[in-house]
Amino acid sequence: MVKLPAMNFSSVLAGRSVFVTGHTGFKGSWLCLWLAKLGAQVTGYALAPPTTPNNFLVSGVRPLLANHYEADIRDCEALTKAMQETQPDVVLHLAAETVVRRSYRIPRKTFDVNVTGTASVLDAVSALDRPCVVVAVTSDKCYANHGQVWGYRENDPLGEQEPYGASKAAAEILINAYRHSYFPPEKVGRHGVKLASVRAGNVVGGGDWTEDVLVVDLVRALTEGSEVAIRNPRALRPWQHVLQALDGYLSLAAKLLESDEPKYCSAWNIGPMPGNELPVQEIVERFISEWGSGSWRDASDATQPHEASILRLNIDKAIWELNWRPRWGIDQAIHATIDWYRQHLEGQADMQEVCFEQIAAYEATEPQNVGQNMESLSNLL
Repeated sequence: MVKLPAMNFSSVLAGRSVFVTGHTGFKGSWLCLWLAKLGAQVTGYALAPPTTPNNFLVSGVRPLLANHYEADIRDCEALTKAMQETQPDVVLHLAAETVVRRSYRIPRKTFDVNVTGTASVLDAVSALDRPCVVVAVTSDKCYANHGQVWGYRENDPLGEQEPYGASKAAAEILINAYRHSYFPPEKVGRHGVKLASVRAGNVVGGGDWTEDVLVVDLVRALTEGSEVAIRNPRALRPWQHVLQALDGYLSLAAKLLESDEPKYCSAWNIGPMPGNELPVQEIVERFISEWGSGSWRDASDATQPHEASILRLNIDKAIWELNWRPRWGIDQAIHATIDWYRQHLEGQADMQEVCFEQIAAYEATEPQNVGQNMESLSNLL
């Protein structure tokens, strides 16, 4: 096996101006914490925190930021002004409508935020007229899901049939159009913009209070001592800790900063090793076991909105071309998630420090070997 070098985020990102959209959300708040730890000058641009409580406030993200803009990414004038004022070296675009079931209730807004909002970000980058790395986050649900048991690759067809996945597929098409029309990778010396997209698997982690999210429902029910109602117990997803997804984003951003090779300006899957794509039921049972108590019931409903039953990601491209590998398996992810919520519920811990401790623990973990945790498909289904 090729030995991976130690994380080089600090040497590459320290002192850089990094512009994060969606920084008040679950992933965005963790990303800002990690960037601040690395010594980056972080600017956040987003609406007010989307939930109460939220990790942005609970973990004290605001004081760590160099700049904080509370605004809508669809407001291209405000977004462009913010970028002009901060002159970012890196833009990490996470702002989005993120919930599948919510997208059924607000389809037009979902497309508007996820597609038009992405166009606003790229227009603002273009107006900078300076070198800039852009990593745009879409979703593993952007693929045209046919229920296949093998993992989707970056060159597989796009276009899920529900509004959220379709909006993320549309965002990917838009990103590709901007890449080739305005920021062609083979001409980066002329325009200076390196544009890539990332499609990450399902994330778990402390500090998430998003509606209709499995871990949030679990923690709420287990804290209250009530039975956990599970909508799709057999649905299979590529689970990973939030830090693992962010590890992929930061690895890609660092590589783009260091290299002018066109191949990095493309789409990337960031997910777990095979064997961590587990049914919801198994995730719930492992979570309850780690928690130490609790029970669940099958709340399946044939009339509920469509959600894909099987989703796997193939991460070969990230492994062999980006030299990135996952560090935590699902049991480590569940343990860290429960530890975060328990410390928060006890009310004694400094949650910012808890986040920094978990980031340090993740950084200290050796990347997994290729083939680690491999299981037969029959055992996973």
